[in-house]
Amino acid sequence: MSAARVFVARLAGTTVFDPVGDRVGKVRDVLVVYRKNDPPRVVGLIVEIPGKRRVFLSIGRVTSISSGQIITNGLINLRRFEQRGGEVRVIAELLGRRVVFADGSGEATIEDVAIEETDTGDWAVSQLFVRKPKTGASPFGKGPTTFVSWNEVREKQKLGEAQSAEQLIATYSELKPADLANTLLDLPQQRMLEVAEELPDDRLADVLEEMPESEQVQILAKLDDDRAADVLDQMQPDDAADLIAQLSDERGEHLLELMEPEEAEDVRMLLSYNPDTAGGLMTTEPIIVSADATVAEGLALIRRHELAPALGAAVCVTLPPYEAPTGRFLGVVHFQRMLRYPPHVRLGTLLDPGLEPVTADTSAAEVSRILASYNLVSVPVVDDKHRLVGVVTIDDILDYLLPDDWRSQDEDDPVKRTEPSDETGSIRIVNGRRGGSGTR
Repeated sequence: MSAARVFVARLAGTTVFDPVGDRVGKVRDVLVVYRKNDPPRVVGLIVEIPGKRRVFLSIGRVTSISSGQIITNGLINLRRFEQRGGEVRVIAELLGRRVVFADGSGEATIEDVAIEETDTGDWAVSQLFVRKPKTGASPFGKGPTTFVSWNEVREKQKLGEAQSAEQLIATYSELKPADLANTLLDLPQQRMLEVAEELPDDRLADVLEEMPESEQVQILAKLDDDRAADVLDQMQPDDAADLIAQLSDERGEHLLELMEPEEAEDVRMLLSYNPDTAGGLMTTEPIIVSADATVAEGLALIRRHELAPALGAAVCVTLPPYEAPTGRFLGVVHFQRMLRYPPHVRLGTLLDPGLEPVTADTSAAEVSRILASYNLVSVPVVDDKHRLVGVVTIDDILDYLLPDDWRSQDEDDPVKRTEPSDETGSIRIVNGRRGGSGTR
């Protein structure tokens, strides 16, 4: 194995390849076990493979490791990773821990961990990159940093004291909300709650929208009411309504009172509908324009980076007012149609004559049929006065149709695949929790 000192935080997201160059997955963490007198030994990597599944890759199956790529010998186990007692995840659990210097010179916080191959062929922790407390009175800047060996420090964590999540959050700052949600779900429960509490309101809102309801409720229960209301304000109204519906009536009402009035109003409206209807599934924030708006204006609205792709697939044209519930609904203009016309053309002349809206009490099954029959990604929802109140998007329907635990289900369990010969260069899959010949 080609050896070099590698910092674990830089390995996050590194691509794992098999011997012939095919991509296997991406590194999400490094797993170590503590030893009595020696630095922690690396036992393997936690790798995310297609399907968002986290699997264990034994360090003995790795032939090359660097901050740019990791190459395996072709053996990998597809059984979902489960952490064993005594194992520690470096990124999720070690970064952010406080240590004290053995010489009594003070304390510091671990910001990164270097691993290196030993003379015996094992991998172990070689150095820690730590940050000391600030020494000046200025509120700006951070304390000095230094490199230390494992034996030069010892961990300092008071009983019941929360481990700093700042470094972990920084390491995963580039992850998409769905990937960050999967990462948090893969952590020990207490660590997941600690990290969630440290996330900014908007980031936590995005993550909660990608989590199963049980974990959403757990995290919200850890937040004080003011913070919980702020996070709910940042969520999509339909997702916030689904979450509040899982709470007790007393806390749900209290949080609604603390939310911004306009956001709370949308959530209350959604809660008034049966969850198995278009009204219960819809989002209340589609793109709404007047008939006099131009193609250029419509395209500018769908270019907003924070807009979900399904909502950006079409704009809704109504009479004033232009917030749900709007004036009379006139129709929909699909973005592909806008691309075919000059910028000055009025959107009111480009309405799709074949797309009929559904009413708020239309069943979810009927909405699913409409989306499938007409190859749509969204369908408008109107009230009994033909005012637009929202749209149901394809992702709303998928969330409804899929089982509640779809985020945590394995693609197949147990995993059974044909094991090709070594000459093919393909990944060989072995049954059992963790494949590979080495014992641990």
